Parts: sequence; C-alpha cells; structure tokens
Amino acid sequence: MSDFQQLALQLATQQQSPVWLNGLRAQAAVDWQKVIWPTRKTEHWKYTSLASLQKNVPAQWAVANDSWQQDVEFVAVDAHRLVFVNGIFDAASSSELPAEVVLFSQANIAQQAVIEQYLGKIVRGEQHVFATLNNAWMNEGIFVHVPRGQIFSRPVYVVHVSTMSTQPASVNQRLLVVLDENSQAEVIEHFVSTAERQNIFVNALTEIVVGDNAQLQHYRLHLEEENIQHVGAVHVNLLRNARMRGFTLALGSRLKRIDYQINHRGQGAELDLQGVYLPRNNQMVDYHTNVQHWVPHCTTNEVFRGIIADSAQAIFNGRIYIHPLAQKTLAELSNKNLLTSNKAEVNTKPELEIYADDVKCAHGATISQLSSTALYYLQSRGISRSEAEVMLSFGFINELLQQVAEPAVRDYLLPRLAVLFGRDQTLLEMAD
Repeated sequence: MSDFQQLALQLATQQQSPVWLNGLRAQAAVDWQKVIWPTRKTEHWKYTSLASLQKNVPAQWAVANDSWQQDVEFVAVDAHRLVFVNGIFDAASSSELPAEVVLFSQANIAQQAVIEQYLGKIVRGEQHVFATLNNAWMNEGIFVHVPRGQIFSRPVYVVHVSTMSTQPASVNQRLLVVLDENSQAEVIEHFVSTAERQNIFVNALTEIVVGDNAQLQHYRLHLEEENIQHVGAVHVNLLRNARMRGFTLALGSRLKRIDYQINHRGQGAELDLQGVYLPRNNQMVDYHTNVQHWVPHCTTNEVFRGIIADSAQAIFNGRIYIHPLAQKTLAELSNKNLLTSNKAEVNTKPELEIYADDVKCAHGATISQLSSTALYYLQSRGISRSEAEVMLSFGFINELLQQVAEPAVRDYLLPRLAVLFGRDQTLLEMAD
C-alpha cells in the first residue's frame, strides 16, 4: 500500500460512527487495503497526479473552527440549510430542519433502514477508490428523504466550509438523497473555504436515488481556495420516468477531481447535466462523467464548458455507455474549451460506447483560443483589449449560467465570477 493508504486506515480507526454503520465501514476498510493506488499509468488518472497527497499527507482529522463567518457568504436562498465546518456540523449556523432531513446519527429506525438500503450501493465501490475510502471514513452524513408524492417547497442547501489547519488534515463528507415516487426536490451543495491558504483534503461523496416519475434539481458548486485538495463524486440512480437536472461549477485548486456516475435504471428516465470549470494560475481541475444507459427510452443531454487561463490544466473525460437492451436511447455529449494563455492546457476525451442498434447519439469536443477578429472588432469600438478578453471569455460560459434555474444560485455566481475575471461586473452584464 502507498503511504497515504496506510495513513487512511489509521484515520479510519479514529472515527466513531453509529453502530448500525459499522458493518459498511468495516467492509470498506478491508476493500481499501486491496485497492491499487492510482498512478499516471491508471487510465482514469492518466492526467491527474496524486503526488500532492503523498507529499503533504493529511495525517489528522480537521477540527471545528469558529472564525470563518467573515470570509464566507451563503447563497441568498430561502432553504433548509445545513452547515458543516471542516466536516463538523454547525447547528448554530444551520436552520431548523424538517423531519425528512436528518443527520445519520439522528436517524430513527425507519430512516436507518432506508439509509442501509441505498448507502454505498449505487455504484460498485471497487471501481472508485475514494468512494471506498469515504465508506471507511464515514462517521456522519446527511439523509434527505422525500416521501411519495411530496414536493419540497424549499431547497435543501448544504454548505461545507473549509478553514486553515495548523497541520495538513482530512475531512470526510457524505450526502444521501432519496426521492420516492412522484416527489420533487431541489438540492444545493456548496463547497467553500476561508481566504487563508488551505491545507485540507476533502473527500466528498453524494449518492442520489430519483424514484419513479420523481424530479430533482441538483447543484454542486466548488468555490474553494486554490490550495485545497478535493476529491468528490456524485453517484445517481434514475428510475422509471425520473428526471434530473444538474449543474456543477468548479474553480481549480492544487487537486480537484470530481466524478459523476449516473445510471439510467428505469425506462423514460431523463438527465440534463451541465458543467463549467475555470482553473487559472497553476491550478488543475478534473471532471470525469460516466452515464450508463441500461434500459430503453432514456435521454441524456450533457454539456460542459471550460475556460483555462495562465498555466492551469483541465481534464474532461465524458463517457456515455449504451448497453444492448438500451434501444431508443437519445444521448448527446458536448465539451468546449477556451484557452486564454499559450501555457494553458486541456485534455478532453468524450466517449460513446454503443451496443444497441436503434439509438440516436452524438458527441464532440472543441479546443479554441479567443478570436483575434472578435478582439479587433471590440477594440475598434473603443473597448480595451483586456476588457474585450473578459467579455468574450464570459460570453463563452454565459449560455450555461443563464440556464441555471435557481435565481439565487445565478445571482450568487455572477459577482464572484466578475472578481475571478478581475474586472467590473458591468462587463459581464454587457456580455449577456
């Protein structure tokens, strides 16, 4: 085992969890010892190095910190809010929760039974090493259960705050969302940090089951300081006529890897997944998506766009797999990238693997730079080159931002992107 794997096992023994989770944790610890540590020779980790985890081993659990409020601003949304600081629940900053939203440690017998039914079972853990680690490390989590026919009138808003630690430290985060038949909900996951230089490793896993004819709107925002190390995943099962609309946005960091693993398990399921990634400086970000069509008459529409600046690196690997029984599938995958520096780098690999003969599928990827003609056109009308670059860059992702269904999320992102691009927000409004 690698040094990190051995340390991870030691950290697992220091966690205390509800007794009914011990079986899952014990099995995960056994599986973790069998894991082959990813290297550059591992296909799914070909362009993403884990050397930073080995060099700065997060040898302890992060502890709670009370001095974060001045650096963190929440999305201004009327929601059921749960706040975690360095992985520890902050009740004072959270709102009163409905009975359907509970911590694992507070789940009643009926809720425990539902959690055990789905937790760790949506995706095979041995295929995703950090999901196995998340199971072994689990001491707490959030359970969102939307009963049959119920519509959540307010979103569930989960905020994960990271703060500086005196020594490199680890955080484990877990969310399980189960929508029963004919139910509807909106879930916002927000990963943020204080402005200080971070030395936290975050392992964050979300599992989602969207039941028959249920609808889920899901957001996952990664706006952490650039030195944080974050490995995250979203594992989803879509049942008959289930509909999921997802949006994800990520700034880069020292290590930022996010996996989406989505299964069409019921006929008529629909997925609309959109993503934006914006690494700069010497940051990196890696998105891997894997959509599995197991049954007929399902639809996938997946669109990711990235702006890579300075000496940053981005990786996008999008895969859609059509199994033999998945006739009448409609699936489209698009990835577009804009390089704003001659030192910026992107590795994109859209994949379609089709074993059914009555499907309609398409995929594609582009890599481009800012148009010199468009830059000249704007400059000829009195706009400086730097301002023109901002307008053209933002216009590249604005189409996806304008499709964000939750106004509060959109209003939260726009001024922060203005700061990211280093210009006045009025320039971004001109790009609309």
